[in-house]
Amino acid sequence: MKKILKVPKVSIKPFISLIAATKIPKAPLIFGLILSIFTTIVGLGIPLLTRELVDGFSFATLSVPLILAIIAFFIVQAVFDGVSMYLLAYVGQKVVARLREMMWLKLVRLPVSYFDNQKSGESVSRLINDTGIVKDLITQHFPQFISGLISIIGAIIILLIMDWKMTLIMLISVPITVAVMMPLGSKMAKISRGLQDETATFTGTIQQTISEVRLMKSSNAESFEETRGTQGINTLLKLGLREAKIFALVGPIMHTVIMIVIVMIIGYGGIRVANGTMTTGSLVAFLLYLFQIIFPITSFAMFFTQLQKAKGATEKIIEILELPLEQGQDGIEMDIKDKPIRLQDVSFSYDGEEPVIQNVTFEANPGEMVAFAGPSGGGKTTLFGLLERYYEPTSGEIFVGDTPISKLSLVSWRKQIGYVSQESAMMAGSIRDNLCYGLTEEVTDERLWEVTKMAYADQFIKEFENGLDTEIGERGVKLSGGQRQRIAIARAFLRNPKILLMDEATASLDSESESIVQQALARLMEGRTTFVIAHRLSTIVDANKIIFIEKGRITGVGSHEELIENHELYRKYAEQQLT
Repeated sequence: MKKILKVPKVSIKPFISLIAATKIPKAPLIFGLILSIFTTIVGLGIPLLTRELVDGFSFATLSVPLILAIIAFFIVQAVFDGVSMYLLAYVGQKVVARLREMMWLKLVRLPVSYFDNQKSGESVSRLINDTGIVKDLITQHFPQFISGLISIIGAIIILLIMDWKMTLIMLISVPITVAVMMPLGSKMAKISRGLQDETATFTGTIQQTISEVRLMKSSNAESFEETRGTQGINTLLKLGLREAKIFALVGPIMHTVIMIVIVMIIGYGGIRVANGTMTTGSLVAFLLYLFQIIFPITSFAMFFTQLQKAKGATEKIIEILELPLEQGQDGIEMDIKDKPIRLQDVSFSYDGEEPVIQNVTFEANPGEMVAFAGPSGGGKTTLFGLLERYYEPTSGEIFVGDTPISKLSLVSWRKQIGYVSQESAMMAGSIRDNLCYGLTEEVTDERLWEVTKMAYADQFIKEFENGLDTEIGERGVKLSGGQRQRIAIARAFLRNPKILLMDEATASLDSESESIVQQALARLMEGRTTFVIAHRLSTIVDANKIIFIEKGRITGVGSHEELIENHELYRKYAEQQLT
């Protein structure tokens, strides 16, 4: 709980700057605020009309025009208030939509390294929950604050003109209310900030658990997740109860203050009415104005609490918006066909830690198959991450021809690369959606069936009732591993890549599926520069070049036969797997 008590103060300037950056619709905002102010001013006139009605009330002298005027005031106030509420809600929805758009456009362009260190659920919470807090402030609390301020100032001015002595008695409630509400509002702000952070953490935990439900069940981790989830729920409960305690204090205190002031006004006003120095209508007007002063003051505490929450949310939003984009957004366009790929003294480490790749140098000629072998954790998958440009080398350079790949735009580079991994990542949706994922041009059914046939996937797709439009579930759970692999290969055929990356593409398949996938991969590799990771040497013995990597360093380069002759560990692997 200490993190809740030590909340750093956040300036309001970033909040204002952030809202301004959303290009807030000025006309609806100004018009909505004007109507809100006008509604408040109209409301200030109602007690005066009520005074006239009460003072002159009798069935014999009942003033129809006065009653009609009061009714008209109520109608005008209701209409203006309704229009104002809609306009301000419109502004709030526009602002939150723009904020979410800004955050989403940023998130999808952030480097992979950001997501390596960040729970996806926390980012989702910032995108949905924190922007919602900003919306509530703009659409609800800010207009209430402005109209409440005008209501208080207007009511006090009118009351001072009507009877300054009664006004001074009534104003005793103001410092009492402020003295009570400000400390409570400060505590509420701290608790609210804690709730925001805890909600983001809890969202991340729950999303991770649900997305990996099969891992949870296969690991018999239900009890562990129940405990972890319950702990998060209980933390939120404790914070919620602390918030409820503040509200439980605010309500009775405000009710008591209001009742004391009302009793004082009625008591003193009653004496004045009995003495003939005040009319009954004036006393009624005083009471009405009292409510127009007290209730806005009570809402001020909520405004400042919400402002603190919004400033805290702004801090988190700005943290994301100020993150650097993935490098290479604006590089050059270049056709990499028939160009060699060369790594020159490439080293890489995650977050400045111990190097995972150290001084790696090699070249892949056009059309060659280059395989990476070696112990697990040696850096093979990291090399693929560098080739895919998920990460940038800590030192050294990767060239395509004589051009550093860092000079190419990410779009130009990645659209010429096909990636078939062991996991065969799939998006929720149909087979068609997954085949065409990321493509900007329309693809005909004829072309889709052509590439699925090339990947030996057309037969099982035709067996589905909906064919290409078959829903495959989240991450393709309704398909077998071999089926997912063949769709991934078909997706690569559809993109017609110049370079192919295959990360242990058949490691988790049964013999029958592996045989089919191997045929599809062989067809896909024809005429393409191909990089392969494989633990089973049987899949790479025909590679033009095998690069053996241990602890981030290249310890051997050559054909299968050459490494058998001159690399002891490779020879050991071959004896274990190939004999």
